[in-house]
Amino acid sequence: MKIFHHHIYEYKKGLRDLVLCTMDSANQLLIEQKLDLNNIVFIIWPLNNNKINVFFGHLSCVNVIKCFRKNSLQQLTVEEDFILGIMLGYNRTLQCERYLQRKKKATALAKIQYLTGHNKKWID
Repeated sequence: MKIFHHHIYEYKKGLRDLVLCTMDSANQLLIEQKLDLNNIVFIIWPLNNNKINVFFGHLSCVNVIKCFRKNSLQQLTVEEDFILGIMLGYNRTLQCERYLQRKKKATALAKIQYLTGHNKKWID
């Protein structure tokens, strides 16, 4: 919880626009109460193994996370992963390199699925 409280401090000081913390789900009520008490917008994604991902920060940043309509970081598209990394303040150059590597792999996989007829995606 010390890191969580430090992230709140950094957010309130303007050092971060968006924060992601992976926390023990047993602390979820305390986390929600602390964020509510500080009038900080948040969204929580449950994880396996009694963990949760807590996103909090500026309303527009949290709304972008909500627009992803995902419940797990593993479900993010290459583009969503890039956006999230930039919003969290990760090194831009490293995020660009990560994006290009992941995009190359995703494109190669899509091509293999197309050529082998194993592309069974459903369109919503």
